[in-house]
Amino acid sequence: MKFLEKKVKSMEPIFAKGGKLEKLHYVYDGLATFLFTPATTTKRGAHIRDGVDLKRTMFIVVMALVPALLFGMYNTGHWHMVAESGNMDLPYLNDFGAKLLYGLIKVLPMVVVSYAVGLGVEFIFCTIKGHPIHEGFLVSGMLIPLVMPVEVPLWMVAVATIFAVVIGKEVFGGTGMNILNVALTARAFLFFAYPTSMSGDKVWMGGQEADGFSGATFLGDAASLVSDSPTVDGATGLMDKFSAMDSFIGIIPGSIGETSVIACLIGAVILIATGVGSLRVMLSFALGGLGMGYLFNLIGPGLGNEYMQIPAYMHLLVGGFAFGAIFMATDPVTAAQTATGKIWYGVFGGMLAVMIRVLNPAYPEGVMLAILFMNVMAPLIDHYVVQVNINRRLKRLKTA
Repeated sequence: MKFLEKKVKSMEPIFAKGGKLEKLHYVYDGLATFLFTPATTTKRGAHIRDGVDLKRTMFIVVMALVPALLFGMYNTGHWHMVAESGNMDLPYLNDFGAKLLYGLIKVLPMVVVSYAVGLGVEFIFCTIKGHPIHEGFLVSGMLIPLVMPVEVPLWMVAVATIFAVVIGKEVFGGTGMNILNVALTARAFLFFAYPTSMSGDKVWMGGQEADGFSGATFLGDAASLVSDSPTVDGATGLMDKFSAMDSFIGIIPGSIGETSVIACLIGAVILIATGVGSLRVMLSFALGGLGMGYLFNLIGPGLGNEYMQIPAYMHLLVGGFAFGAIFMATDPVTAAQTATGKIWYGVFGGMLAVMIRVLNPAYPEGVMLAILFMNVMAPLIDHYVVQVNINRRLKRLKTA
């Protein structure tokens, strides 16, 4: 490593002011400081909390995403074999190596395209605008493929990444200035621009060849599988296909990184233990979703909405709820900044996610839209929290 570091350092004059490749200085600086400890420290920015370098903070988040990535690869291989055989009861741990290899072949190119295109756009902007490269895409580049169905074409991943980086971040000033989560912006763009590639039965299965096989997710199947009985027990038909334990482990179809609650929880422990993720946001998001789920269970009987019959706790286990609460809602740039604001931000986000699932049958997964909406509302929440504190102190001053 010392030899490599000396070699990289020896190239610095070429990219320094007055050098042949002066315009590419920040491209060189970004790569050099990613590989080795930078000689400077960050002086300003939305992520400043202590002396930890921003690149290292982003690296911790990427490490927290690795369990979800690895599980997503294996799960992709499993559901591909299920689709090929047409057998829903295919043992999950059989052919472990083959399933993991297939998932690696399908998922790794999506990760490579996401990073290559996203960092390419970042390099172009830092060269044109003459500022250091922003490190935020180290996380976004991993999140974008993890929130996608496995069958999304690579060119769509590239187009969505370009849209998210340019429109979702750079037009606002770059990392720390964006008002929307970059990865969810990419997913939202694809969902509304190419809906057939982001929903349906076949997009989750990985090269599905069995045309008669349904690979719908838990939420996608809810309307067709829940019994007509106007009680919460009417959900037994759906629960027989995807049990709570299956959903908790992640043995269900879905986007690459969102299926396993266990993998997401491992990531949550890493984020909380290192102080990178907000426990307030995670817990309040879960409690908000659980509370709204129970409310719908109470008022649902007799209203004829099958989604109201889904047990409240299942909303936390299926779809992108756990992944969104842990890795998306906790984004330090787009989430609320005040301690109290984080609680309200999380509660409203969880409630809205379940509300969209239940009340909009055309869009049974509400986490993406809920978090994007709360991203927009976060500054307003912080404003009112600060204003309440100011008014409380003014009242104390008057009575003093």
